[in-house]
Amino acid sequence: MIFPSLEQMYKYEGEAGRMRFNQYSRLLTVPLAALQGYGFLVLLSRQGIIGSLTLIEWISAISVIIAGSVFLMWLGELITEKNLGNGVSILILAGIAAGFPTALRQTLFNYDSSQLFTYGGLIIVSLAVIVGVVYITEAQRNIPINYARRIRGMKVYGGVSTYLPMRVNNAGVIPIIFALSILLFPGMIASFFAGSGNVFVARIAAFVNSFIQSNTWYSIFYFLLVVLFTYFYTAVTFDPKSISENIQKQGGYIPGIRPGPMTAQFLGYLLNRVTLVGAMFLGTIAIMPNIVQGFTGITAFTVGGTSILIVVSVALELMKQVDAQLSMYEY
Repeated sequence: MIFPSLEQMYKYEGEAGRMRFNQYSRLLTVPLAALQGYGFLVLLSRQGIIGSLTLIEWISAISVIIAGSVFLMWLGELITEKNLGNGVSILILAGIAAGFPTALRQTLFNYDSSQLFTYGGLIIVSLAVIVGVVYITEAQRNIPINYARRIRGMKVYGGVSTYLPMRVNNAGVIPIIFALSILLFPGMIASFFAGSGNVFVARIAAFVNSFIQSNTWYSIFYFLLVVLFTYFYTAVTFDPKSISENIQKQGGYIPGIRPGPMTAQFLGYLLNRVTLVGAMFLGTIAIMPNIVQGFTGITAFTVGGTSILIVVSVALELMKQVDAQLSMYEY
C-alpha cells in the first residue's frame, strides 16, 4: 500500500511477481538481522554480560546471528509449504510455550502462602483472558449480500444470498508489535546516550528512560498506540471502496443499500464500529500484565495477554489448516 510498484508486482504480476517479492523480503532479512545482532551485542557488553570483543569476534558473532535468522526463516517457509499454517508464527508459538515452564517454576519458587487469594485471582483472570481472546478472535460481523439473477440462454445464474464476513479483530497481533517497536525505540536510543559526556544530552536520555520506565505513562501510551495502529492496519487490509466495487461487478448488493459509493460508505461505517471493539480489546490485552502487576505486585508470572493472543491465534489457524487438509484427503 505504501509503495505502489511493489503492490503492482505482488498483486498483478502473478506467481512470478509474488516470488520476486518474497525474494526481496529474504534479502532484507540479512541487513536487519545484522543491525539487531549488533545492537544486542552492544547491550550485552554494556551490561557486563560479555567482555570487549575484537574485530574478528564481532564479525563471527554477527555472522552466527545472521545465519540463525536465515535458518529460522527457511524453516518457517518450509512449514508454510506443508500447509500447516504460518511457519514463522508456529516458531513464535513454540518459543512462547517453551518459556511457560520457566515462568511457572519461578512463580512456585517465590510462592508466598499469604498471597493465596491473589494467586487464585490471577488464575481466574488468566482463564478469563484466554476465553476473551478466543471469543474476539473468532468473532465476526456477517453482512448479508444478495446477487441478482441473470439469464443466459436457457440457464439462470445468480439469485443466491450470502454474506461478507467482517472480523472484529481484523489486524491480529500486528498493532501490538508496531506499538512495542515504537515504544522500545526511544528507550534504546536514550540508553546509548545515557553515558554521554555532554551533560544536557545525558539529562535528556535519563528523562526519557525514567518516563518510559513509569508504569502508568508507559501503559497509557501503549494503549493509545495499539488502538491507533489497529485502525491503521485495518484500513490497509480492508478497503471498503474496492470491496464495494467487486460486489457491484459481480452483480451483488447489500439489502437496503444502493451499490457503489453508498455501499462503500456503509461498509466504512460498519468497519469503524467493529474495529473500535477490536482496538479496545487489543489495547486492554496489551496492558493487562501492567494492570495485574500494579494490583497484585507479582512480577514473576503475570498475565501475558500478547503471548496468549499469539498462542490462541496461531493454534486456531493451525487447527483450521489441519481440518482443511483432512477434508481434502477425504475428498
